[in-house]
Amino acid sequence: MAKHSQPPHGGDDPQAATARFTENPFHVLGLRPDCTRKELEREGQKLLHMLQLGLKSVRSYPSPLGPKPRTEDAVRQAMAELRDPKRRVAHELWATLPPRTEAEAAAAKDNTAARDDASAQAPRRGPSPWPEAFALFGWRRR
Repeated sequence: MAKHSQPPHGGDDPQAATARFTENPFHVLGLRPDCTRKELEREGQKLLHMLQLGLKSVRSYPSPLGPKPRTEDAVRQAMAELRDPKRRVAHELWATLPPRTEAEAAAAKDNTAARDDASAQAPRRGPSPWPEAFALFGWRRR
């Protein structure tokens, strides 16, 4: 789990943006944002005990970008993040995106590959109709 001294915000790099979704404490603990403090503590302790026993079923958790590995350290950090009310609010906002199952992640990967194949086979149409549009929006140099 990424260590943040403050809740993540919009100016982060792409890896930090991805971490907001995949390493969200609610996803790590398998809880919804409306859970109580008591539910948080109970689930965290349960996961820690199950990980210590080496149970395979808790070694990963679903995230919006597919399954991710769950470790004892990630569970402890998730619990600490959610105990702080100010940090919890930020994580609640990012946790609204539902987790993705392994089957959904595989299907999305297949769809992306199929779309890439189709675009590679599509005939080129010549120059863009408004090549200067990218520069106007700051996406390319003028």
